[in-house]
Amino acid sequence: MSLVGEERKAYILQQLNLEGKVRTFDLVNELKVSSETIRKYLEELEADNKLKRVYGGALKLDESREEPAYQKREAINSEEKRRIGLAAATLVEDGDVIFIDDGTTTLPMIDGILGKKNITVLTICVAGMCKLIDYANRGLFSGKIYFIGGEIDASQSRSTGTVAVRMAELFYSDKAFISVDGLTVERGLTGFDTPRGVLARKIIEHAKQTIVVADKTKFGQAQLFKISDLQDIDLVVSDVSAPPEWKSALKAKQVTWIKAE
Repeated sequence: MSLVGEERKAYILQQLNLEGKVRTFDLVNELKVSSETIRKYLEELEADNKLKRVYGGALKLDESREEPAYQKREAINSEEKRRIGLAAATLVEDGDVIFIDDGTTTLPMIDGILGKKNITVLTICVAGMCKLIDYANRGLFSGKIYFIGGEIDASQSRSTGTVAVRMAELFYSDKAFISVDGLTVERGLTGFDTPRGVLARKIIEHAKQTIVVADKTKFGQAQLFKISDLQDIDLVVSDVSAPPEWKSALKAKQVTWIKAE
C-alpha cells in the first residue's frame, strides 16, 4: 500500500474508529513501512490529541478514558488474556488463599487452578464466582469460595462500594491477583473506577504477595484513580516482555516480570 504520510495517518485513525485500538505490528504489515515510521506517525497523532499511545500501539482517546463494559472487554485480546490467566494460575500452590480480581484477564485463571488442593478463593467477580460454583457442582473444584459482596456493578459484573471494602477488611490472602486499567513506572497501578480502586487497595494491603495480570494495552497508561505504587507489587504477568526502558526501575523496585507463553 503506497500512501503518503498524511494518508497513512488517516488510515490509522480510520482503524482506530473501527476497532478502538491499533497495534504497531499490524500497521507495519498493512502499510508496508517500518515500525519506526509507525511510531513516528503515532507520536504525531498523539501530539495532535487524536489518540493515546500505549505499549505496542495506540487507543482511541474516548476509549482510553472510559472503562468498556465487561462483554466488550471479553472480546479484546481474548487469546492473550487466556495465556496470561493460565500463566498466573501456575503461581498458585496447594493450600493457598488467593484473591482473584474481576476482569477478563483473571477469569481464565479459574481453569488453571482446578488441579490445586485445599485452596480458598476470594473474589469480587460475579462471572468468576458462577464459574467456580459450576465447577464445584461438577466435582472439578473442591476448594472454598468466598464472594466479597456489596453493591453489584452490572455492567462490569463485579461487586463494589463501601460494603465490599468492609467485607474485604475481614480477609487476608497469600496471593492477590489484581487486574488494572493502567500501569506506568512513574504512577504505578491505576484504574478508571474510584470505588473499585479503593477496594483493590484494601485487597493489596491484606495480601502477602501481589501479582498484577495485564495485557500489553495497559502499559504506559495512567488512568483516573491511583491504586498503588509499583513497589507495592511483587510480580507482573503479561503477554509481552517488560518494556526495555522499564527494566532498571523494575529491578530497583524488586518487581519480577513473567511473560506468558
